[in-house]
Amino acid sequence: MTPSFDFRCPYPSTRLPVFARNVVATSHPLAAQAGLRMLAAGGNAVDAAVATAAAMTIVEPCSNGLGSDAFCILWDGAQLHGLNASGRAPQAWTPDYFRRKYGAQVQRPPERGWDTVTVPGAVSAWAALSQRFGKLPFADLMAPAIEIAERGYAVPVVVGEKWANAAQVQALVSQPGFADTFLPHGRAPAVGELFRFPAAARALRAIAATRGEAYYRGEIAQALVRQSQAQGGAHALADFETYQPEWVTPLSQAYRGVALHEIPPNGQGIAALIALGIAEQFDLAALPPDGVESQHILIEAMKLAFADVYRYVAEPAGMAVTPAQMLDAAYLAERAKLIDPRRAQAFEAGTPDDVHRRGGTIYLTAADEHGMMVSFIQSNYLGFGSGVVVPEYGVSLQNRGHGFSLEAGSPNLVAPGKRPFHTIIPAFVTQGGRPLMSYGVMGANMQPQGHLQTLTRMVDHRQNPQAACDAPRWRFNQGLSINVETAMDPAVVAGLAARGHTIEVLADSYQDFGAGQFIWRLGDPASEGYVAASDPRRDGQAVGF
Repeated sequence: MTPSFDFRCPYPSTRLPVFARNVVATSHPLAAQAGLRMLAAGGNAVDAAVATAAAMTIVEPCSNGLGSDAFCILWDGAQLHGLNASGRAPQAWTPDYFRRKYGAQVQRPPERGWDTVTVPGAVSAWAALSQRFGKLPFADLMAPAIEIAERGYAVPVVVGEKWANAAQVQALVSQPGFADTFLPHGRAPAVGELFRFPAAARALRAIAATRGEAYYRGEIAQALVRQSQAQGGAHALADFETYQPEWVTPLSQAYRGVALHEIPPNGQGIAALIALGIAEQFDLAALPPDGVESQHILIEAMKLAFADVYRYVAEPAGMAVTPAQMLDAAYLAERAKLIDPRRAQAFEAGTPDDVHRRGGTIYLTAADEHGMMVSFIQSNYLGFGSGVVVPEYGVSLQNRGHGFSLEAGSPNLVAPGKRPFHTIIPAFVTQGGRPLMSYGVMGANMQPQGHLQTLTRMVDHRQNPQAACDAPRWRFNQGLSINVETAMDPAVVAGLAARGHTIEVLADSYQDFGAGQFIWRLGDPASEGYVAASDPRRDGQAVGF
């Protein structure tokens, strides 16, 4: 589809849309170039995405690593596929396990350390995607990341800032292997300073040689389990040996002629679908995109979505209602009636029937001239994840286990082999059953909020992907509390406050307001190609040829 976008840039930005037939967009230039190298070598968008993802574990360690989880939605040229590579709890994890260690009153697992680490899924995602859809040898996809890790790279501005902040968090610095790995010379690397990561290169070589088997059933798994058991963790080799990612069918929600697709629970992608279905009950196109009225409606729609998501979403087997019930058109229409255009409200969960944390996440998207499009996300959750690093392999581990509950009756009650509620969500948009856009917006619970805000700008207001990416954002926290970016018009901020929103204006865009990457198909990818955007809130870029 050739869109009738307005390609003027109405917001302060240092970036312009990128037009090409083969495209990669992510939050670090070296990783984007790693993906582009695969496309230039005759690979496809999956090859590019896997190479980019591997490189991102090296160049943005504050957000992801070799111990991350991952999700993917891709268009293979004929249909849409979803991949859930989120981690499962070790078999030893039960509510009693945590209460014995942390006290009878504890309500959830800790934030840092081995008792936050579920079996990481990212490496399994790389291998599964490459085996099913890739063209190039898997080892070739690891080569750019290995080279970057061995030769080193100059730390960029935004990553450097977050790295320095993490170095002040004692709960991180005190974790096994963290300081030795990420605080060379006893401190975080300065912006522009060279950082080498030879231990991660060693791990990547083993992963490359075995198509990931070394990570789950070989030398890396053995090292992970040895360190866990030596430091009081409960992980066993069987937890790694039995792990497999899951191919899933994405959920979808129609909106004004397009459809948004998200990975089904255990993730929060359904929040974007619910909010979009509620927003469709209002004529947003008739309202100014940056006006008080449109922003208020979207905020209230997002609140309603989160009220249901936080009440019901978990592993599907633990949910009291189904995703289909939560997305029922009649139910969403009824929920929309709760929105008062003149007043902010704190909503409770509904009863569907048959009728803020600063995290660490990277998102990337890739598309090729043959029509394959990939939406991929991987994350260590809170910045630097659990803080635990296995030094000989440079594996920094996520802390997704912190997303479990220890309260009886919770859909997210921890159990052996269970996956926790997840925040990271890739997105995909189709029109008439054909691919239109692969995109994502990183940043904890900001992710569905970013999906909603940017998509409505493009669909309802014809803003091009870079403009939609650049536009000032809000972020709902809880109750009546929202944050807004400093770039938001003060008159709009005042108008939202007059409706009862409790507002804090924040200058930190890195996590508070997310960071997006967008690839929009212009028509035949072999001729018209794509238009791509990369968020100025991060160090990255969209690149193509």
